[in-house]
Parts: sequence; structure tokens; C-alpha cells
Amino acid sequence: MLGMSSCTTTKNTATTQDFSSATISATLADLEVSPRKITYVYHPTSDVRRGGEDNVINTAIREALKQNGGGDILVELQTTVKKYRGLFTTKISEVTVSGYPATYTNFRPVDTESLKEGYKNHPNPQPQAQKRRVFGLF
Repeated sequence: MLGMSSCTTTKNTATTQDFSSATISATLADLEVSPRKITYVYHPTSDVRRGGEDNVINTAIREALKQNGGGDILVELQTTVKKYRGLFTTKISEVTVSGYPATYTNFRPVDTESLKEGYKNHPNPQPQAQKRRVFGLF
């Protein structure tokens, strides 16, 4: 019986070659900003609080835009976060957001003239590496 059974170990390996390919796609849009500043007070639920402070603030911004006509972003955003001390942690009780609702309009592909104008306004899109001083000596 032992002679008829076979123990076979199979080892399969595969590798992939990493390669980088850069794909650049650009779109321009206009931003229409409302002249009316809005202020919205948001009281987060425990589910929203579970996502952390950034999640609570982002939800407050989303709700503020939804309640005030539905914009895309708030320009000159200001946030105030009120917290209270819970049994074991500090919890957010209220977030107040204010700003000017704005909407993106007139989406269009980037043409050569727009790229030249953009580079003229921002000639160096990549920040330069700064030398760091060690103990103020170098």
C-alpha cells in the first residue's frame, strides 16, 4: 500500500516586473464663489465620531453645503470643534463650519495656451528641497 501511494510536492512561483508609466490628464474648471457666507452647526452621531475628528469635520462641511443649496467646496473655511470629556475619552459634541459655498463650472481639457499661462504663474510646480542646518552650524 505504501509503495502505491505517492508524495508529491509542487512549488509554483511567479514574479511580476514593476514598471512605471506616467499618464497625465488635466482638466480646467472655473470656480463660482457665492458672495454670501454661510455658518452651519453640526452635532455628530456616534457613528460619525467613530471615524475620527477629520471625518466629523468633513461630514459637517458636506451637511453645510447640502443644507445651503449644494456647493462643491467652502472657500475660506473656518471650523470650530467643541469637545466634552466622556467616561474614557474626549468626544466631539459640536462642529461649527463657515465659509463661502463655491461650485466648479465650465470643465474643459487643458490646451497648450492654458499650460503656458499656468507655468507663467507658477514656474516651479515642485518645491525645492531645503538644506537643513544641524545645530545651526552648516
